[in-house]
Amino acid sequence: MKTLNPLSEPDKLASLIRVAGGSLPADTVIRGASVYNVFTGQLEPPGDLAIFDRYIAGFGPMGSYKGREVIEVLGYLVPGFIDSHVHIESSMASPQSLSCLLAECGVTTAAADPHEIVNVVGLKGLDYFLQVSQNLPMDFIYALPSCVPASDLEKGGATVTADELKSYYQRPRVFGLGEVMNYPGVIGANHEVMAKIASARAHDSIIDGHAPHVSGLAMNAYRAAGITSCHEASTAAEAKERLAKGLWLMIREGTAARNLNGLWPAVTKHNSRFCLLATDDRHAQDLVSQGSINHLVRLAQSLSPELLPEILNMATWNAADYFGLRDRGAISPGFLADLALYPDLISWKPQFVYKSGIRVFPLENETGFTATDYGGILTGTVQLGPLDISSLKVPAHGSKVRVIGLRPGQIITDSLLMSWPAKDGFYESSAEYELVKMAVFNRYGGDGKAKVGFLKGLGLKAGAMAQTVSHDSHQLVAAGVSDEDIILAAQTVADLGGGLAMVRGGRVLGSLPLPLGGIMSHEPVRKIARDLTALAGCGRELGITDGDPFLTLGFMSLPVIPELKLTTAGLIENFKVVPLVHP
Repeated sequence: MKTLNPLSEPDKLASLIRVAGGSLPADTVIRGASVYNVFTGQLEPPGDLAIFDRYIAGFGPMGSYKGREVIEVLGYLVPGFIDSHVHIESSMASPQSLSCLLAECGVTTAAADPHEIVNVVGLKGLDYFLQVSQNLPMDFIYALPSCVPASDLEKGGATVTADELKSYYQRPRVFGLGEVMNYPGVIGANHEVMAKIASARAHDSIIDGHAPHVSGLAMNAYRAAGITSCHEASTAAEAKERLAKGLWLMIREGTAARNLNGLWPAVTKHNSRFCLLATDDRHAQDLVSQGSINHLVRLAQSLSPELLPEILNMATWNAADYFGLRDRGAISPGFLADLALYPDLISWKPQFVYKSGIRVFPLENETGFTATDYGGILTGTVQLGPLDISSLKVPAHGSKVRVIGLRPGQIITDSLLMSWPAKDGFYESSAEYELVKMAVFNRYGGDGKAKVGFLKGLGLKAGAMAQTVSHDSHQLVAAGVSDEDIILAAQTVADLGGGLAMVRGGRVLGSLPLPLGGIMSHEPVRKIARDLTALAGCGRELGITDGDPFLTLGFMSLPVIPELKLTTAGLIENFKVVPLVHP
């Protein structure tokens, strides 16, 4: 990937050198802080840090630099954090709004995979992201979505081919091919998957991975394709194998998938060099209440305080190295002035943050970063016919039913075979068996009929919920105890033009409009978080006391995560369509 801010002007480069040598005053001198050095893993003594234009000129003893502005501080200067894998859309906020909150968390660069919005509106969604994410308080760099749709077993609003992606490799801020979720397509050498990977390799680009539960010879095949990372390890054994096979390990701590605790026993001083930190899918509530990469640093430090230098490098230099970002990831002469001041090394709440030499937190005014939908590119994406309640009926023509079994804190599921008493010849939700009905409606010109399954472990005891946030095709999905409430929740979301809703007994308890592609809001992240908190209160009325049911339900239609999922193609078990009712 091209360097984002090259020092290519001879006069400016000469001035930077003179500032570094002390013969010209710096634009800004930050005086009194200890600098964390990623190259030594140590803190430099309190001194001067000189910034010229967008760059770090140098650091030295107290009083070694003169500046037009001198800021006296106490604390620790740490390079700006880098999120190695994030989906902007999962925050339900626009890139503009999310950037402000990430900067507040000390994140100055995030590697975003926009396959959510591209699954909805095609590559014009990527064009939109590239356009609106310029000149924000932090940098988004982008992967090209490799799986639109994620597999042949689901269909969203678009299909993207290898040929359509080729021209994007030359774009600034595009670093490579996004997570290759169709891992059977890789291992089985599927023609279209091979075309996308070969194109990325021809452009000497990074290829991110996504290979849950893949191991042994299958993992050899996956790595041999040229895939360079994976964020889907959920156990220490899987983490060790990925590292041993030469994959960079992205340690993920999202909202639905919280893997850091499970992976951490695999991390050592030696292999930490190839470990990165990633939030992947993180809701607005968690971003506001806990943070972003700073939360992962805090959590990892609580597990292994003696590994703090390695943890900080995972959040900074390691990620910069992986993405080929030679201008950031360290506080060093000639690097971009991406840094944060922390009053301590425990809370990881920055006192201020600089991006490319400009203070981006705290900001005096964030109104310049509001969401805009250019020409209605992202609106009006929910198109479906009258909802058919009769399609929700499941005739009891077998002895057992395949049920999606949820695992707390995970997005992988179990495939359960269960039996329970039918009602009037149909299988329905059952409070006794902790079962609720799930429905998936095609929102891209569908006929209003649903594909139906059952969930165990969602926690819903009454009413229903519905949403157009459903990875990765973002169909309209719903779950509920009664068919009438499922239809009401789904219709409420459709009438919003996309979003979330909870209902009970024929009454709408709460909703959140997401008009941008049916997955994002125009509103600031904190407003979204407050609305989600209000919906969580509605969820408690329906019996949900733990976790984020919307994010959990949103992954129940993603067939590239084993074992059992529900899409518009029907019930999918490990990449095969299977009958709901078992003979």
